[in-house]
Amino acid sequence: MNRTTSSRLIRQAEKSIPGGVNSPVRAFKGVGGDPVFFTRGEGPYLYDVDDNRYVDYIQSWGPMILGHNHRPTVDAVVQQAQRALGFGAPTEGEITLAEKIIDMVPSIEKVRLVNSGTEATMSAIRLARGFTGRDLILKFTGCYHGHSDSLLVKAGSGVLTLGIPNSPGVPDAIAARTLNAPYNDLEAVRTIFSEYPEQIACIIIEPVAGNMGCIPPVPGFLEGLRQLTKDQGTVLIFDEVMTGFRLSPSGAQGLYGVQPDLTTLGKVVGGGLPIGAFGGRGDIMSYIAPEGPVYQAGTLSGNPLAVSAGLTTLQHLTDDVYRQIQATTNHLIQGLEERAAAHGVQLATNHVCGMFGLFFDVNRVTNFDDVTQSNIDKFNRFFHAMLDAGVYLAPSAFEAGFISVSHDAEAIQFTLDAAEKAFAEL
Repeated sequence: MNRTTSSRLIRQAEKSIPGGVNSPVRAFKGVGGDPVFFTRGEGPYLYDVDDNRYVDYIQSWGPMILGHNHRPTVDAVVQQAQRALGFGAPTEGEITLAEKIIDMVPSIEKVRLVNSGTEATMSAIRLARGFTGRDLILKFTGCYHGHSDSLLVKAGSGVLTLGIPNSPGVPDAIAARTLNAPYNDLEAVRTIFSEYPEQIACIIIEPVAGNMGCIPPVPGFLEGLRQLTKDQGTVLIFDEVMTGFRLSPSGAQGLYGVQPDLTTLGKVVGGGLPIGAFGGRGDIMSYIAPEGPVYQAGTLSGNPLAVSAGLTTLQHLTDDVYRQIQATTNHLIQGLEERAAAHGVQLATNHVCGMFGLFFDVNRVTNFDDVTQSNIDKFNRFFHAMLDAGVYLAPSAFEAGFISVSHDAEAIQFTLDAAEKAFAEL
């Protein structure tokens, strides 16, 4: 497959943009080679600058649950753009989107719109600290919650891909206020709470981890965290930037039946445009300015373009959409497992309604340590074989893949045919 234009563009970009990209995982450092530059998308497909077509399993890292170029969403954005790009003042659309989020996610009583997932998690943690009067936070090794200082401690995703366990520029004093536990290890969390009684403001967790591949919670884990935080007066934050509205109409919390105190949202809630949100219990959210003393603000928060895209997307998320995505995901994963086995390739998989992870040469993956034991080199070779065949997977063994409702039987069969050849070459 000819990608000479992409190769030329990355050389050009490196002269003016650090690493040639505006987000590190796009640089292909984890898998090697040059990143692909794209020009358009349609349904489950992307088209690059050399006019190659790919079945897309990144879906803009999750937001495109309805597929690329979803016409009602695009039309809503165009209509809003013709009225105004922004005001820096309240709009009725913000209320409508807030009410829609509250209606879909039962744990959210009030919600604040922001500009990104990072901003949402950063603000939710500040709110939890202000509400509890405590300083320490607890996160889980391999979970990524954005690039704010407190959260770049044993984080997943890009820092794993680049081999940076912690980021330079994060002061030791800030890092010391972030505690870490292994994902899916409830006993470790109990031990930490016993060592820091009445000092932990919040637990923040991806209820389904998506930044060290796709890793679901083991039975009882989320329920245990919910009970423990209630007992300890600690705020439980579900980072559903990735899972919100993707795994069910009410996200992972609806799928697993566990309600957090606060929820952070992004990706799907913006329909592909930059947006984030955090919300939860009314008594906690009342601490946010101007209603309360915890400050948070944003010039472009509630931008009408993002609001129109997000609202239109949420309005199209029917039960049939989730049933179809679940069936498609099952079909894809079963087909990959069968083809891997037929060629003697050891492949462990995880998947939860439209999210999936592929791990080579391990039996089971439930936490960060399991991921690091997988064969990253084999994943990288599989990635490039699939890319050359026209299948665009996440360029990192530490990222989840995504499926949209537009991934039809033709796209899945194309993927499985490509995988058949890729497994044969491993």
